[in-house]
Amino acid sequence: MPKSLIVDPTNVRAKSYIEAPRIPVNAYEANFEKELAQHGKQGLIDILHDMIAVRQFETMLNSIKTTGSWNGVEYNHRGPAHLSIGQESAVVGQASQLDPSDFVFGSHRSHGEILAKCFSAARKLDPAELETIMKEFLDGETLGFAEQIGNDSLEDLAENFIFYGTVAETFARKAGFNRGLGGSMHAFFSPFGSMPNNAIVGGSADIALGSALFKRINGEQGIVIANIGDASMGCGPVWEAMGFSSMDQFRTLWKDGVEGNPPIWFNFFNNFYGMGGQTAGETMGYDILARVGAGVNPEAMHAERVDGLNPLAVADAVARKRQLLEAGRGPVLTDTITYRFSGHSPSDASSYRSKEEVELWEAHDGLKNYATYLIDNGVLGQSEVDDIQGRIDERITKVIALATKDEEVSPRVHMDFIETVMHSNGNKEKLSDRQPELLQPLEENARVKSLKNKVRTARDADGKPVSKAKAYSYRDALFEAIAHRFVTDPTLAAWGEENRDWGGAFAVYRGLTELLPHHRLFNSPISEAAIIGAGVGYALSGGRALVELMYCDFLGRAGDEIFNQAAKWQAMSAGLLEMPLVMRVSVGNKYGAQHSQDWAALCAHMPGLKVYYPSTPYDAKGMMNLALRGTDPVVFFESQLLYDKAEEFEADGVPEGYYEVPEGEPVVRREGTDVTIAVLGPTLYRVMEAAETLQEQYGISTEVIDLRFVAPLNLDPIVESVKKTGRLLLTSDAVERGSFMHTVASQVQTLAFDHLDAPVTVVGSRNAITPAAELEEEFFPQPSWLIDAIHERILPLEGHTPTTNQTGAELARRTRNAV
Repeated sequence: MPKSLIVDPTNVRAKSYIEAPRIPVNAYEANFEKELAQHGKQGLIDILHDMIAVRQFETMLNSIKTTGSWNGVEYNHRGPAHLSIGQESAVVGQASQLDPSDFVFGSHRSHGEILAKCFSAARKLDPAELETIMKEFLDGETLGFAEQIGNDSLEDLAENFIFYGTVAETFARKAGFNRGLGGSMHAFFSPFGSMPNNAIVGGSADIALGSALFKRINGEQGIVIANIGDASMGCGPVWEAMGFSSMDQFRTLWKDGVEGNPPIWFNFFNNFYGMGGQTAGETMGYDILARVGAGVNPEAMHAERVDGLNPLAVADAVARKRQLLEAGRGPVLTDTITYRFSGHSPSDASSYRSKEEVELWEAHDGLKNYATYLIDNGVLGQSEVDDIQGRIDERITKVIALATKDEEVSPRVHMDFIETVMHSNGNKEKLSDRQPELLQPLEENARVKSLKNKVRTARDADGKPVSKAKAYSYRDALFEAIAHRFVTDPTLAAWGEENRDWGGAFAVYRGLTELLPHHRLFNSPISEAAIIGAGVGYALSGGRALVELMYCDFLGRAGDEIFNQAAKWQAMSAGLLEMPLVMRVSVGNKYGAQHSQDWAALCAHMPGLKVYYPSTPYDAKGMMNLALRGTDPVVFFESQLLYDKAEEFEADGVPEGYYEVPEGEPVVRREGTDVTIAVLGPTLYRVMEAAETLQEQYGISTEVIDLRFVAPLNLDPIVESVKKTGRLLLTSDAVERGSFMHTVASQVQTLAFDHLDAPVTVVGSRNAITPAAELEEEFFPQPSWLIDAIHERILPLEGHTPTTNQTGAELARRTRNAV
C-alpha cells in the first residue's frame, strides 16, 4: 500500500484494448557458419559428447531397472528411475551456455540436467579451482572413487567424478553427491550450479524464485532457471511464483541500488505428457504453452516456444534470454518442446500413447540428427562419433561396477548418520561480511526511541498494572529481536502480506519501513506457497529469510513448501545445505473457522522442522533472537491473543540487550507439589488462573510448566515434575483430537509410568469449527474445564461441583461422534 503509487480512476476507467506481444514459436534458423563462430568446433563437439553421455547414462539406468544388468554389471536397483531418453538436446543445449554461477533447479526427471550442467561447469572453471572443488567435496571421498577409474587428464578425472557422484547418489551410496539421501529424484551438485532437483511436480518454481531473489538482493552473479515440466502448468505454486517474480515493485519501488526483477527463468520442458495425461489436447487448454506468459505481465514474460530437439536452438535462446535477466527485465518463460521415448518410469508401458506417435518422434531424435548435422558439416566423422560413445560406455561401465560393489567397498549411510543431518544446529551472527543496508541508524528509528520509554514489566514499581499504552508488549519484543538481526545480518530479507507501510499484519513490523530499503522488507502477493517457497530458495542459496503467513490456517496453502521443502532439504542434501529460514505464523481468534486454528501439531509431525511457540514477551524476544541466529527452518507460532501482553513472569522484565532462550527447554511458571499442568501457547494464562483457584479453593498445589517449544523439546523437566506430583494434565488451544499434547502425554507416560498416580489427561479445544468470537469461551479451554478435568480424571476435589462435562463417558461420546 505505498502512498507513492497512486491508482488513478481516470486512467483505470479509460476505454482501450489489451494487445499482447507476439510470441515466437520455433523461430530459430540454422546457420552453420554462425554456429561455428559462436561455439567453436570443440564447443559443438562438447555438446554432442554431453548428449551422448546423458543418453548412455539413462540407457544404462533403464537396463538396470528392467533387466538387472548393463554391460555385464548386475545390480538390483530398488529406487525410482524417471528417465528422459530423447530429451538430451534440451538439457545439454541449455547447460552449454551457462556458467558455474548460474543455477539450475530441476524436477524428478533430472539426471540429464545434473550431468549436462556439471560437465559444462567443469569445462569453464579454472583448472585449479576445479581440482580444489573435487578435493574438498566430502573431504575427497567422491574423488577417491573417481580416481580408481582410468583417467589421462583433469578433464577425464572430472568426468569420472561427475558420473560417479551421480551414479552413487542414484544407488544410495555414501560417496554420492548427497550421500545417497537425495537419491535419483533429488540429486544435485551445487558447487557446479546444479541445484536441488524436486520430486514434487513444479516444486522448483518458487524455490528457484527465492534463489533468484537472493542473487538480486545480495548482488550475486548469475541467473536462475527452474526446469519444470509442461504438466506443472496445472500447479498453483508455479503460477504464484510467476506472478511474484513479475511484481511491478521490482522496477518502481526498489531504488536503493537494487533494481529490476529477480533473474528467474521458468523453462518448461514440454514433452506433452504429465505421466500419462496428455497436456496437449487433454489436460490443458493453452494450445501452445508459451501463450500463458501473456497473462502474467505486459511483456508476456518474454515468452517463446523453443525447438528443444535442436541443442543449438536452445543454446541460442539461453544467450538471448540471459541478457534480459541480467538487465533486470525478467522473468522469462520458455516452452521448450521435447519428447521422452521412455515411459514415465521403467514400469510404464506407455499404454496412453500409440506406437506410431513414438515412431514419429524418433525420426526427430535430437541426438541422432545433431550428430548427422555435425558430420554433414565436416566437424567430425562417424568413426569419431562412435569413439565418443565407446569411451563413454566404457567409463559408465567402470563407474557402475565400482558403485555397486558391496558395502565394504562402496558403503551406504544409515539412520545413525541421517539423524545427524536432520538439523544443522548452527548459530551464525551474519551470513555475509557486507555492511547491512539501512535507511537510518537503528538508534534513530522512531519506534526504537519510543521503546526506551516503555515499562518492560506488566506492573510498575508499586505493583500496579501498567497501561497498554505504556507497557512493553509481546509485539514490541518481536520487533526488537527482528530489528537487531536486520542491522546485524546483511542478507536478512523479509516478505509476506502487508509487511511494509502497513507495519505488518499485527503491527510487529511498525518502524521497519523507516529502517529498511524495499529490497530487505517488502509486500508479497497473497501467494502463501510462493512466500514460503521463495524463503526456502533464498535460504538454501546462502541468505537468511524471514517470511510470514498472516494466519495459521493458511499453512494449508503452503503445505508442500513447509512440509516437503523447508523441512527436508537439509537432510536430503546430507547436511551440505543449511536452511536459515524463519516462518512467522500467527494463531488467530475471533475471526471464525478459517482464521482461528492452532496447527502446531501438523508442524510437530514433520521431521526437519523446528517449532517455537512463545507465550510471554521475554520468550518472544529471546526465542526470535535464537531463531534468527540459527541455520534451521523454524516455524514460529505467535498467538494474536498475546500481541498486547506485557511481561508477567520475569521480575526484571524484558532486557533491552540481546539474549537467547535455551532451545527446547520448558520453563516452570509456578512451582507446586500435587499436580503438574504442562501448557503450550496462550492457554498459559488460563492455566495460571486455574492454578490459583485450585490453591485457594481446594488446597491443591499446582506446578505449571510452559513448554515454549514443540521441536526440539526436552522432556526431562516435565518428567521430574511428574516424579514429584505424580499427576499430569496437558493443555493448549489446539483442538483435542490430534493435539501435540497427546504426543507429550504418551512420551511422559512412557518415561515416568512408575511415578504416575493417575492417568495423564489432555484438555484441548472442542473438536469442531472455531465459532464466532462471542462463543469462544465454549470452544477454547477455560480454567473451569481444567479444574473439572482434574476432578473427574486425576484427583477428586473435595466439595467440587463440576460445571462442565469432562468425564470419561463424555470423552468417549465425543470420540464416537467425531466431535
